[in-house]
Amino acid sequence: MLSKSVFSAILAFASARVATAIPFESASEPAQPNRRWLNGGKIRGVNLGSQFIVEPWMANDEWHSMGCGSANDEWQCVKALGQDKADAAFKKHWDTWTTQDDIKMIKSYGLNTVRIPVGYWIREDLVQKGEYFPRGGLTYLDRLVGWCADAGIYVIMDLHGGPGAQFPNQQYTGHGVSQPGFYTKDNYERAYKFLEWMANRIHTNNNYRTVGTLEVINEPVHASNYPSQAADMVANYYPTAWTRIRNAEKKLNVAADKQLNIQMMDKSWGSGDPKSHLPSTTNALYDDHRYYKWDTSVQTTKDGYISAACKDNRGGSDVIVGEWSLSVADSVQSNSEFQIKDRPDQVGWYKKYWAAQVTAFEKSGGWVFWAWKCNWIGGMDEWRWCYKSAVAAGAIPKDAGSAASLNPCK
Repeated sequence: MLSKSVFSAILAFASARVATAIPFESASEPAQPNRRWLNGGKIRGVNLGSQFIVEPWMANDEWHSMGCGSANDEWQCVKALGQDKADAAFKKHWDTWTTQDDIKMIKSYGLNTVRIPVGYWIREDLVQKGEYFPRGGLTYLDRLVGWCADAGIYVIMDLHGGPGAQFPNQQYTGHGVSQPGFYTKDNYERAYKFLEWMANRIHTNNNYRTVGTLEVINEPVHASNYPSQAADMVANYYPTAWTRIRNAEKKLNVAADKQLNIQMMDKSWGSGDPKSHLPSTTNALYDDHRYYKWDTSVQTTKDGYISAACKDNRGGSDVIVGEWSLSVADSVQSNSEFQIKDRPDQVGWYKKYWAAQVTAFEKSGGWVFWAWKCNWIGGMDEWRWCYKSAVAAGAIPKDAGSAASLNPCK
């Protein structure tokens, strides 16, 4: 999830084939995992943000309890604490941030999907000398996807933090850097090895049986700011990542109808057209991150936000809105029109705003809210970013399939 400074420059499954899709229209319908196209279903999900890449902006109390204090990111925390102490702190975090009860609750709310952001360092032999990341996360990832499989929840596995960091000054990369270092032959190769390894794990480890999509890199640089890096990624990284994943599947004799969906950032992200150099687009998906909060073309009033969402159309069934929230522009989020602290009277409007966005995003392949859980933001339970808290507050219904019945765009 990008910061305001980046998104302010941007104005900008599924009724598609998903390798293990589990669409359902209301909380009461049973999950039926399978390996075929399922027409008419929509992805309805949540990001398990800060599970394997902690972003202190959204997990402030947790971060401090881990001993990470003022560290900006995982790299800084591990370096400050020392490897062994950091490993112990992160293991406690991985064990408790997302529990099996969370997964059961996610299912009970009519959600059928989770997106799991991970860093390349979860495959520890890819970490080089002089890099600082926690060790031991894979055991907890194996457990988490097993819980999802048992609950009949589809999983998007997201390479959220790439080698060298794919975007500058962002906590989600695990290492805030002034210049992105991802766009080199050596770091591409480390990412390819991660993707091959993950594809193999998905197809050979039963815990991963409902992991159906593998995203090759989250939120890379924009062509407007880094034209050569973005162009190189589209021309070289994307097609090679695709080929390496498919070749890994070929070695395992994976049938065509059981191949993974391979996901890249959508063209709307601003890095270029991901389709332009791919060897194939069969079973390709595209990730669209739609934050009205940072779209300066949106009128910052309640009517303005509802109108923007109701008029929006993000693309076809191969486009998944993989990140979005209920947050509004920084300039208005605490004023009398939008403030949520000690304002239960605001819940009704935010429920309408949720339904308007869901209605828009289900014109495409579906949606994945950022994020399931927070702890705390700005010293408060900022449920505009936290699905679990928003349901508890009444701002999001307990049935994710109920948006249409709320008639937000009438």
